[in-house]
Amino acid sequence: MTDATGAQTIEEGKREKEAFYAKRKKIHPRKVTGRFASLRVLAMLVLLGIYYLLPWFDYDGRQAVLFDLPARKFYVFGIVFWPQDFIYLSLLLMIAAFALFFFTSLAGRLWCGYACPQTVWTEAFLWMEWLVEGDRPRQIKLDKAPWSWQKFRIKATKHLLWIVFSLWTGFTFVGYFTPIRELGQNLVQFSLGPWQTFWIFFYSFATYGNAGFLREQICIYMCPYARFQSAMFDPDTLVIAYDEKRGEPRGARKRGADPRALGLGDCIDCTLCVQVCPTGIDIRNGLQYQCIGCAACIDACDQVMEKMGYPKGLIRYTTEHRLEGKETHILRPRVIGYGLLLFAMLAGLGYSIAHRVPVGLDVLRDRNTLYRETPMGLIENVYTLKVLNMDDRAHVYRLEVKGLKGVQIDLGREIRVRPGEVLDLPVRLRVDPANLPQAGNEIVFVLEATDDPGIHAEQESRFIAPVGG
Repeated sequence: MTDATGAQTIEEGKREKEAFYAKRKKIHPRKVTGRFASLRVLAMLVLLGIYYLLPWFDYDGRQAVLFDLPARKFYVFGIVFWPQDFIYLSLLLMIAAFALFFFTSLAGRLWCGYACPQTVWTEAFLWMEWLVEGDRPRQIKLDKAPWSWQKFRIKATKHLLWIVFSLWTGFTFVGYFTPIRELGQNLVQFSLGPWQTFWIFFYSFATYGNAGFLREQICIYMCPYARFQSAMFDPDTLVIAYDEKRGEPRGARKRGADPRALGLGDCIDCTLCVQVCPTGIDIRNGLQYQCIGCAACIDACDQVMEKMGYPKGLIRYTTEHRLEGKETHILRPRVIGYGLLLFAMLAGLGYSIAHRVPVGLDVLRDRNTLYRETPMGLIENVYTLKVLNMDDRAHVYRLEVKGLKGVQIDLGREIRVRPGEVLDLPVRLRVDPANLPQAGNEIVFVLEATDDPGIHAEQESRFIAPVGG
């Protein structure tokens, strides 16, 4: 018995290995309509519209969204970010991660099915493929047919559309880093720089390869999310599932036939749910990591159920508990925890950006000489101020020191800082010993723009005096 079991296990392992290394069979998803298909189309149009149109919008006389790497300026509408604002990018990435966790624990792979760039661009490429080659049966027939002038013409037309769309995608991508109108002029005049040319073709090639050829292989083999998504699922997570109790046993029958009288379930085994799946899985085999949550199988199955006169929902969004007849809890500790963290980070990011001051101030005290006494009998400390102007225009600043009475400030020059400049400014502070209560005195440097009192920064430091000064 043990030998038979061991042999069976070895055989199963061989089959899995053969399947893993088997040559890929091209998937021809059938075109489907329905409410979820309409939602995917709407999401695709909105997201692609934002991507392709946003660089063409201007704001305050410049491109609204521009990541100017040579100048180290990142324009996002009315806000200019600098490399020193890297904390905002870190916080934004954390928000994206927790948003993914939140929506996955709540409703499965919504991101993958409706908003992932791989899904969105693949959907666009499928549209062009359906437009040129027709729906699934015609595509399969065309692929099996021997090469002819007509087949070459159809395939060449499809790939030409893909290449043009990919080049437009690559051009738009570079347009976020180089002013897109200037980039367009350089393109027309054949005067693109080497890096601009490289990234246009690189991103175009990536789009062409990923959306045109790799498609579901990106989701199944390359995307790490498919591997760890199960850690965020629980029996109350909303997922796409086949109602096995209602659908089994499967079997063909005439329209309007009573399945119970025939000893069958509601599933007529038409396999349309498999034919419309972009990753080629059979949802009737249960939840699988290859499922991207696009809900195409729901639309296809609902149409079949409607034609057969059966209730819709044989394949639907549901939970494991609901399929088992148990109560489903939407608000549960995991969802509440992710939601609260996500809200807190969004609120923090919004507040931080709204109250962001476009000036940075660092104070470094001269540690070589703690203090010195001037010929006038005053105690002097030397500091170096690093002033960063993170605004898009130059400012003149005035300096004030709080914390000690009668502080004399010796700057030696006007504090004028150009946009993006970091100014190293030596500052000497002198104080009458009578106004120094202790050896170490807390002081605050206050820097304020002369033309805008709202632009100011404060930095604490210490003024060192003789013991008993």
